[in-house]
Formats: sequence, structure tokens, C-alpha cells
Amino acid sequence: MEEILNSLKEELNSITTINSLNEIKAKYLGKKGLVTEMSMKIKDLPKEERKDFGQNLNKLKNDSTNLIEEKKEEIEKEILNKKLENESIDINLPGTLVTIGAPSIVEKVVEDLEELMMSMGYDVVDGPELELDKYNFEMLNLPKGHPARDAQDTFYVKGDELLLRTQTSPVQVRTMLEGKGEKPVRVICPGKTYRRDDDDATHSHQFMQIEGLLVDKNISLSDLKGTFDVIAKHLFGEDCKTRFRPSYYPFTEPSVEMDISCHHCKGEGCNICKNTGYITVSGAGMVHPKVLEVCGYDPKEWSGFAFGFGAERLAMLKYNIDDLRVFYTNDLRESKTFDRKEASL
Repeated sequence: MEEILNSLKEELNSITTINSLNEIKAKYLGKKGLVTEMSMKIKDLPKEERKDFGQNLNKLKNDSTNLIEEKKEEIEKEILNKKLENESIDINLPGTLVTIGAPSIVEKVVEDLEELMMSMGYDVVDGPELELDKYNFEMLNLPKGHPARDAQDTFYVKGDELLLRTQTSPVQVRTMLEGKGEKPVRVICPGKTYRRDDDDATHSHQFMQIEGLLVDKNISLSDLKGTFDVIAKHLFGEDCKTRFRPSYYPFTEPSVEMDISCHHCKGEGCNICKNTGYITVSGAGMVHPKVLEVCGYDPKEWSGFAFGFGAERLAMLKYNIDDLRVFYTNDLRESKTFDRKEASL
């Protein structure tokens, strides 16, 4: 065994290539190698000598393997050093231009509005996107059979009781239930919502909604008007004008459409605002007494207002984008312009 190990050391000293090393490895450790042949002799030895022979044989295998691995590392290191000597990198060459996008404009709008509302004392709250019918419809004064519950508009998951929320209003309901009819509520609820709709330039089956709710004593429609005025001027500039128009929603009474003056024509009238001078950006109203009551608040003592924005619509108006699909398709030709749009405002 000692002769085999010495022979291996001598042969390793003279080789310089991986191929030669592999040949030596096969010669000593292969199926018909010298070390392997030694193991065949163990059956011919007396029982009392087999243990020592086996231990020495294992040591020979380990030592041989270690010597070969060390030589392999030595050869590979030498090959690498020669390669590095023959190669050079010209650091004066221009780097490869990597096209990058920009932070989502929709996310910027949501974060901007969150910061504004928090400065006004609102809390940002969230809720489940997989929602129960009673929170999404029933407790919002949308009884069974109401058109808004239609399966052609709603993604039902299990029967008619479990669905993908069609609005973030269920978060408002859950928050009021936590208040137990005793605590004022002042929250904003941004989040994803889902409706069965064909995707096009102005519609999507999934979109971001930003809803707000304030419940307290002696709250009136003028408080809603003042809040909306602050939001509109913050998003679209101090010269932005606002107005209310009568509308109808099952969960608010009275209900209003909230409009802003057209940023393109400054209220003069154009094709964007359909020559009205105003663009509708939100639906809102005073919380319906039935909604307050079912959430534990006495409508004789408590009142409140609620409003809802589509984040994509706000972003489209603010950044002059005419196709909301650019927010989701990750087309770098479009998204790389987002930073420039932000800087231009």
C-alpha cells in the first residue's frame, strides 16, 4: 500500500492537464485500479488480519483521493491564471444600456392620497379581497335580487355567499362593526376590487379603489364637500374647481356625483369633458340610515359620509393617460415615461 501511494505521488508531480489527471485517477481508483485490486485480497487473509488490512486500505483510498483532488485544484488554478494573463478588459468601453421602467403611477396616486388623508386624521385600513355577501352587499342596503348582485357583474366563488369583493365598502362595514356604535370612524380604504368586465382602454376586471368614510355626530353634506375640495386641489392643483350633482346609490342618502373642472380646457369645454367643463371622478353621499343602523350606530345620533375613487381614473386624469391598460401590461416603452410625466407636473 505504501508503494502504491508513493507511486501515485510521483506520477502526480509530472502531470499538468486534467485529462492526464483523469487517467491517473482511473489507474489507481477505477474499477480495475491498483487500489481497487488491493481490496480483492482481503478474502484471502486470515480473519485476525482482515480488520487491520481493511483500515489501512480505507486510509489508502482516502489519501489517494485527497492527493488527486489537491492536484486537480492546482491544475485548475494554473489554467485560470494563464487565462487571466491572456485576457484584458477595456474599461473605457461603454456599458450596456439596460432599459428600466418606473414606479407605478397608480401606486403613487394611492400613496399620495393616503398621506393627505392621514394628515386630516384618517386611518388607512384594509380588508379581505375574498369577501362574504353580507359585508359586500347585504349590510350595504343591497337586498337579494338587486341588479348589483348579478352574476354577470360579480365573481362568485362559492354559491352566492362567497365572492371577490366588488368594492372596498365591506372594509367600511367591518370598521363600523368594530366601533360597536360608540366610536367615531374616520378611515380610508384603498385596495383591489373585481368585477366582470371586458378589459379595454377605460375598463378592467380588476382595479384599485380608494374609499373614504367618516362617521361622527353632526356630520353634514357640507363636510363632504369641504373634504372633496381639499382632495381635488391636492391632486389637480389649487385652480381646480369642484361641484356636486344629485345621484343615487343604495348605501348613501342623499347621494352625489363629485366632479372636478376639466384640467385640459380649464372648464371652457372640450372633447375630453364632452363640452361640459367638468369631469366626474367620484361617487359619494351621506351614509344611509339603514347602513348605520345595521352596523350598530343610531342614525338619530350619528351621521357620516362616504366617497369612492377609482385610482386608475385619477391617475389617467392627472397624468394625461388615455388607456388604463398601460398600468398593467408592463410595457417598458410606456412605463419608462412615468417618471417624466411625474416631473412635468
